[in-house]
Amino acid sequence: MRKPFIAGNWKMNTDAAGAAALASGLVKALAEVTTVDVAVCPPFVYLQTVAKALDGSAIQLGAQDVYFQNNGAFTGEISCAMLKDVCCKYVIVGHSERRHIIGESDELINKKAAAVIASGLHVILCVGELLEEREAGKTKTVVAEQVKKGLAGVTAEQMKSVTIAYEPVWAIGTGRNATPEQAQEVHAMIRGLLAELYGNAVAGQTRIQYGGSAKPANTAELMANPDVDGLLVGGASLKVEDFAAMVKTVA
Repeated sequence: MRKPFIAGNWKMNTDAAGAAALASGLVKALAEVTTVDVAVCPPFVYLQTVAKALDGSAIQLGAQDVYFQNNGAFTGEISCAMLKDVCCKYVIVGHSERRHIIGESDELINKKAAAVIASGLHVILCVGELLEEREAGKTKTVVAEQVKKGLAGVTAEQMKSVTIAYEPVWAIGTGRNATPEQAQEVHAMIRGLLAELYGNAVAGQTRIQYGGSAKPANTAELMANPDVDGLLVGGASLKVEDFAAMVKTVA
């Protein structure tokens, strides 16, 4: 049985005081929740602030990105060692905003994922298609390629440190989410692909989140799907009452 996993991606939002208040509010609101894994991913500059607010709670800390080198002359980048030093457990890689705004390639995303796993952290690998790709009937081809390239070189044993997040690009921040049927279809395809790559046991244990305008109103119907194991939440994760409501619905 896969334990549900809800993660909040705060993106480029909050300030120090707001980040601390949001984290503290979630700690209080979710103190009794034990049946769902929960993580929040604030901006880099507030990781330590949020870590302090989360201390002693079951809510885990995550980062929104990472660089694949351990250290060196990489101005503006953050390493896995640095993230571990500030108590991170999870790292998001391959988010569509990194792919399509920043221009990250599948090869770079794979290097990042490999570095995260090698460091002992857990990776949330994001995959998803553009609107024109869905309309052209290319969703499964595009997503499968992102999964395979993102996991290149990752072993079956290392898959214990991997969560896949399916985020249709056309649904992120648009208010237009995939229907539960669309989400299930792609999640099932991803799980089938994982079975081909790693076997049924690994496919059965790997958690696959849905992301893309997930909110309290559609949490229950999305999570009712057998292959949807959690949510990667954007805007709704910036409000204590909304994110807590989603976690409690799943719990």
